[in-house]
Amino acid sequence: MKLSRRELLAAGGVSAAIGRPGWHDVRSIDAPPQAVNPRPAAAFAPNLPIREYLSREARRLTDGALADLATPADFKRQLPGKRRQFLETMGLQLVEDRPPAGSAVPYEITGAVKRAAFRIEKLHYESLPDLHITANLYIPDTATPGSPKPGVLYVCGHAQKQKVHYQAHPRRFAELGFPTLIVETVQLGEAAGYHHGPYREGWFHWYSRGYSPAAIELLNGIRGLDLLASRPEVDRTRLGVTGISGGGATTWWIAAADERVTACSPVCGTATLESHIYDRVIDGHCDCMWWINTRLWDLADIGALIAPRPLLIASSDQDGIFPIHAIRRVHAQLQKVYGTLGSSEMLRLVETPGGHSYHERSRTAIFSWFLQHLMGKRVPPEEVGDLELDPARLETEDTLRVYSVGPPPGDRVPVIHDRFLQLPSPPRLAAMTDVERLRQDVVNRLRADTFNHFPRQPSSLDVVEEFALDGGTGTRFAFTSEEGWRLHGVRRNPRELKGGAPAVVVLRSPGEARNESESFAGRTSPAWVRAIVETRGTGDTSWGEDLNWHVRRAAVWIGRTIASMRVWDALRGLEAVRTLPGVDASQVALAARGEMAAVALYAALLDGGVHAVVLESPPATQDAGGTPDGKGPALEMLNCLRYTDLPQVAGLLYPAALTIWGDLPPTYAWAEELYERLGPPGTFRRAMREP
Repeated sequence: MKLSRRELLAAGGVSAAIGRPGWHDVRSIDAPPQAVNPRPAAAFAPNLPIREYLSREARRLTDGALADLATPADFKRQLPGKRRQFLETMGLQLVEDRPPAGSAVPYEITGAVKRAAFRIEKLHYESLPDLHITANLYIPDTATPGSPKPGVLYVCGHAQKQKVHYQAHPRRFAELGFPTLIVETVQLGEAAGYHHGPYREGWFHWYSRGYSPAAIELLNGIRGLDLLASRPEVDRTRLGVTGISGGGATTWWIAAADERVTACSPVCGTATLESHIYDRVIDGHCDCMWWINTRLWDLADIGALIAPRPLLIASSDQDGIFPIHAIRRVHAQLQKVYGTLGSSEMLRLVETPGGHSYHERSRTAIFSWFLQHLMGKRVPPEEVGDLELDPARLETEDTLRVYSVGPPPGDRVPVIHDRFLQLPSPPRLAAMTDVERLRQDVVNRLRADTFNHFPRQPSSLDVVEEFALDGGTGTRFAFTSEEGWRLHGVRRNPRELKGGAPAVVVLRSPGEARNESESFAGRTSPAWVRAIVETRGTGDTSWGEDLNWHVRRAAVWIGRTIASMRVWDALRGLEAVRTLPGVDASQVALAARGEMAAVALYAALLDGGVHAVVLESPPATQDAGGTPDGKGPALEMLNCLRYTDLPQVAGLLYPAALTIWGDLPPTYAWAEELYERLGPPGTFRRAMREP
């Protein structure tokens, strides 16, 4: 059903279009001005700047890491569940075509090169069906089916021509007797995929999918271990993993997820959340360097999944993206875990001089560490020998190339970011009981996996009407959303009011023109109380749009997004408005435009008491990219697309009245059809713009 704005207003405004009995029947009488709490706004501390807020929350997560692992009994009891949660956080449980752990890995050897003490097999393996990962396998002459040796997985960092750039490492491991598989990433292998989704491409919807390239590299590493373990030259009971930079981060993920890893050494890939955010080094990091942090963990929480296995952390003391103070903090936190488990000698930190790179000290320490913990040989670092550093004595790119004519047909590397996770289709709901059951399930999942950052113990709302407007029929009010965020709103009551009236809460949009929300609110019924609420990043707490790229990425690393923080603010705003004079708390509508329509939909769903929702030009989906500079609508919410999307959220609001002004994307057909199928008391109405 489509109505023009003029027809809506003639029928009693949006209240009539919404069809709530009694909403347009408020009788008008003279109303005295409402009393205003005289408490001055200056009594409240100023709001935190967004950077300070993110840094504070990151510090809290860093300080709270490992808090629940105080005894060996805690560790034994919680470790299996935490490892399962880590795999769930990475999304591996949603990969429908993921082969069972330890199953055979299809791979093809495309060539081999024989050298004095080892041979190099050039191969590609299928981490998933039709996902071909390029690799070189270095097999020492001493490793035979009759005399298998411990295997090493070398995971590459962000260097061009990865297996060529890092070849000296697997070569040296092979010279020491370790069969070593060097694995390229999906981003920089012979077939190029994508790591830099939000970082470079503007693909912030990865967060809504719950996708991080850390997950695909974790899976590729696990399957690399499967391949190593299947080889007769490899002792599958003794496996190690190491790498630098991005490979250092991936070393953490693989060793934490796969208990087959006997010993590991992440290099230049270690830091705390506090450092990533406060020191702002996150701006130099690839998207693969962290996970979708719904569990609100720090790196030490991941490191605990490795304990008490041998872990050598190697890092530089002048690394511009991994400050040494943060590395020392992670090591100190893990020392407590290893000490609690009586395995202090299994954890070591090696610091090297200089910037983000290997050093002879770190390289030889790693070789010595692996010889000790994989082969049982004690060879001091100063005696173990270093890499071959003469380029003339190393292999050429042509020699190590896996593909002679390109990747196999149908290779999924360039598109795996779109196909890694299978997202659900909208369900068919035949009855109100179906809606209620699905709505409760979706809400429970969203609270756990999208909005887990919501404060466990909310701050006192402390609603204060600060000063009067419009002859006393309105006020500017303030409320506390969470610690450090004192937000504002404006209430305007009908000049003639009897008792409590229905209210519409309008969410102010970021970057809007002056009085734009007031004009939008003015299109509702004059018999309503109108309240305009500011959420974070709007109105008084606005930050420059040029900061959005940083904020959108930094927020995710501490388990939230701009949009999900605004959902919390909207929920608190609804709670505040229900306490204001003249408001019938049982009849409150929520209204928003553009990107804020996404916030309004989720807030209404979680609130459960919103009687009507009014949207203007809502976004079609949260599964769409943005601009590389991070400006523009910030719609992403962690993992939400695993369970729902904006049009489905709209449908799950039934029987709340839905009114759409302006353009309605075709994706909302599902919600409109659901409302039509179930019928009254739910209403779904479209209102066209006036010419």
